[in-house]
Parts: sequence; structure tokens; C-alpha cells
Amino acid sequence: MKLLKILFIFVFTSTLLFSSTNRLEKVEIVKGELRLHFSDSVDKKEIKHFALTNPHREVFDFKNMQLQNQNIVKKIKSQTTKSLRIAQYKPNIVRVVISSSKPYRCTSYMPMLSDTAYHISLPKQDNLLPAKRYIKPKNKSKTKTSNPKVKQIKTSYIMSHKHEPIVIDAGHGGHDSGAIVRGKKEKDLALMIAKRVERQLKNRGYPVYMTRKSDRFLKLSERTKIADKKNAVVFISIHANSIAKKNRHKMHGVETFFLQNTRDSRSQSIAARENKSVLKGTSTLSKNVIIDSVLSGPKIVQSNKLAIDVHRRIMTNLHSYYRGVKDGGVRHAPFYVLVGASRPSILVEVGYISHPQESKRLYLPRYQELIAKGIAEGVDNYLNNRRKEIDF
Repeated sequence: MKLLKILFIFVFTSTLLFSSTNRLEKVEIVKGELRLHFSDSVDKKEIKHFALTNPHREVFDFKNMQLQNQNIVKKIKSQTTKSLRIAQYKPNIVRVVISSSKPYRCTSYMPMLSDTAYHISLPKQDNLLPAKRYIKPKNKSKTKTSNPKVKQIKTSYIMSHKHEPIVIDAGHGGHDSGAIVRGKKEKDLALMIAKRVERQLKNRGYPVYMTRKSDRFLKLSERTKIADKKNAVVFISIHANSIAKKNRHKMHGVETFFLQNTRDSRSQSIAARENKSVLKGTSTLSKNVIIDSVLSGPKIVQSNKLAIDVHRRIMTNLHSYYRGVKDGGVRHAPFYVLVGASRPSILVEVGYISHPQESKRLYLPRYQELIAKGIAEGVDNYLNNRRKEIDF
């Protein structure tokens, strides 16, 4: 009788433990990402990510997780990986192993609108090519008999961004220091990150123009005139946030703005602080005329899309290496520096220099590079989608 009781307790306890364990229900590859779908919400603290070498492998361990069944991973294949394995590594751990021919920047994130999914980037096809530059064959006659599609794809890889100039605006400058906290000035931080964004975009083949490359002040008209003169496809203004002393330990995070009026008091106050210097001497009537003239039409819609793509990539990169980075989201506010550029335009508040921890991170080269890379990746995503929309 005692033996039966013990057996019953064991079976009952095991059933409870199994039912409370999260399960991996579906696996798919979409847009160069491995997308995992679970039966319950995922806790980031229970995900361990590390890399192994010889050969290069990206490993993800999901604790307190079980496979729904073995069949969900049998049909998963990726052309950009050497192998892709998903298995029940331990009774309570599901392991994902991505093997590639060489190291790549593997990013992972939870989609904004779902806490039961987890996305992991796979190696890009471009990264597997022996060289990025297309070298014209010496024998032209052989080119005609070879595969023309290969030539066309490689050529477009180099030339695709030639006619897509981008303007990067480092906020403030000169006598306009922007926010100043503990001797650190917003204008200096904005320029540091703007230069990193410039390098990231140039490495991707984009022509990039800076509104300022040194510590100098530009009027509102001068900043946006550059975007129009260069016929830029995108205008991005870089800023940093700040708040009064009593709330400095509370307010932190990254926010990305596009031009639009708002009733949100916090967005209004941020915009008012950033607008103060560029609108000096402008009457209230003139301000209203300026803003009302651009608050409709496709520019606003495209700016919103650009903001979403850029913000998402920034947060993905930062969350891959740093904990506790707050996602302030995509917001809209009447930033006048975005008004004059007659193209998709956004303003990125990279963080709060008034927050003790975030301020330290913002001046780390690695942290700045992750932000810059996120902005460049977001621009890439936006323009790729834009090409599809207009049948490029």
C-alpha cells in the first residue's frame, strides 16, 4: 500500500512539473531569422547564449523548457549555416546550436508584440561570399556563356546604395551645448555617435553627409538644407536626453521620434528642450506655420516606418550585451529640426546623460558602436522594404 502511494505521488508530481514547464511548439525560418514559438511567455533570464569555436557555433540554452515533439525541428534547414540543431539537451533544457563557416554577429530578441516568441539572427548570405567586390572577368566572351544572374547579383550588391545618400545630423554644437550633466555635454556625445553612424553606413556602401563634423553651431535652415541639397533618402538627427535632478534615477532609456504634434506632456517637454536653440528668435506664429505645413502626406508615414526599423535594431543590439536598457519606444513630437527636410526624417534620443548608470554606458565605445550599428541596420531594413514597396 505504501509503495502504491509513493508511486502515485511520483507520477502526480512529475505530471505537475511537466505541465508547468514551457514547451517549444513551433520552429521556422523567416527573413533570415530562426523564429521559436513557445506555449508560454519566455523569461530572458532563463536564456543562456554563448559561442564556441572550431567550428564556430552560436549556442542558446533555454532553461525550464521542453520540446513539444521531435517532429517540429526535422524540416528546418538553412542555406546560410553549416548545420542547425535543436534538441532536448537536458530534461529541462532545450539547446539550439547554429554552426557557421565563420563567426558572425548573432543577435537575438523578443518581438515587441509577443512574449511567447524568440528570434535569432542567422548568418547572412553576403557574409558567406568569398569577397564583397565584383571583379570583372578578363575574358568578356566567357562572361556571356557564364551564369548572367551571378554577375547581376554581385554587381547590384556594390551599386545598390550609390544613389541613396543619407544625412546624419549631430544635435546642437558650438555655443549650444544641449544638456549638461556633471560636466558632460550632449553636443559632444551626439557628435561621437554620429561619426560612428557615418562609418557604419559608409561600410555598407551608402554616401553619407554630416551636418557638422566639428563643434560648431548650425541654424535650423542650415541643417535641413544639406539634406535637400544632397537629395538624401533619409535624414537622422542624433541627440541625448536629460531630466531634472529629482527624477534622474528614474528616467532612462532609448527613444526614437518622428515629426508629429502630440498631447503627451513628456514628449512635448523633450521637444521643447531640443527646439529651444534652433528656434531662437522665431515667433509663435511662425513656428505654427512651419509645423502645420508638413504634418500630412507620405513623409510622415515613411518617417514612422523608418523610426520603427531603426529603433528595433538599436534595442536588439543593446539588449544582446547589456541588461536593463529601457525601451522607450517609438514616439512622435514636434521636433523642428525634422521639419525642413522633405524626406523621411527621425530623431534618436540615444539615452539619458542625467541617469547615473546610463550616462556611464553612453560614453563606452562599445555601447556607442552598438547604437550606431543599430541605426545603420535599421536604415538598411527600411530602404530594403521601401524598394519592395515601389518595385525597385
